[in-house]
Amino acid sequence: MFDLKSYLKDVRAPVDQMLQQYLRAQSPATRVSRAMTYSVMAGGKRLRPVLCIAAAETVGGSREAVLPLACALEFIHTYSLIHDDLPAMDNDDKRRGKPTCHVQFDEATAILAGDALLTLAFEILAAAGTRCASDDQSCWLLAIAQIASAAGFKGMIEGQMRDMAFEGTVISEGELESLHRLKTGKMIEISVGAGALVSGASTCQQQLLQTYAQNIGLAFQVADDILNVKGDPERLGKATGTDQIRGKNTYPSLLGLSAAETLANQLVNNALMVLDAFDNGADSLRAIANYVIERKR
Repeated sequence: MFDLKSYLKDVRAPVDQMLQQYLRAQSPATRVSRAMTYSVMAGGKRLRPVLCIAAAETVGGSREAVLPLACALEFIHTYSLIHDDLPAMDNDDKRRGKPTCHVQFDEATAILAGDALLTLAFEILAAAGTRCASDDQSCWLLAIAQIASAAGFKGMIEGQMRDMAFEGTVISEGELESLHRLKTGKMIEISVGAGALVSGASTCQQQLLQTYAQNIGLAFQVADDILNVKGDPERLGKATGTDQIRGKNTYPSLLGLSAAETLANQLVNNALMVLDAFDNGADSLRAIANYVIERKR
């Protein structure tokens, strides 16, 4: 039986080590670099790097070869959290059980730390692309373009914009799904897709893994909505009940808690069915799909 706990530990360790190496190289004596390090190393699930590595290994790729890509994805994710927590956005004062970046430092520093992490991510990606074999450089260039699109105004940023714009109004289930596929799903989808792409996945494998990632990306957000209703704030490291207070559109508020839980399970089952086309090499992705809705934080 696949041991997800051991797998996550084995993958997170080199990811955390490389994240620290990148951050130490950024002149740690400066205030903005301290804020960057504070936010990145505050903890977290490292879901996106883990998915990137798991997808690479599923198609026969090397963990070491995609580590820079995995770290870049985590830097982009952390930048998004820093900005998401800002007073002008969700105005959260706690993240991963610690004061948010703008609380620990100040708002201007938090904005710049987020900007710095985003640009550092693409510096890392470009450097990794230039170091790879010439035959693989086109795949890296395509992956970089796809990551930029997923993180940009056609992806995560548009999703965040809709999330704020729709506060206090009731939207349809279709609109909510579209919002979440952009805000959360795009970066989860590209974490799987980019890891597979630069590891030599065939077109068929890429399509199957994209379907897998689309399902777990939405399932992750549905699970997040559920945790905001009934999660333990101590385990989550942040307050619960905030979605209702802010008038946000969530699956529990739209469908009811029970129906939202059913939907999350259906999405994970859809993802698992897609992986039937792969052998035991995809066991990590299978376990992660279940973890997405079983997690407590």
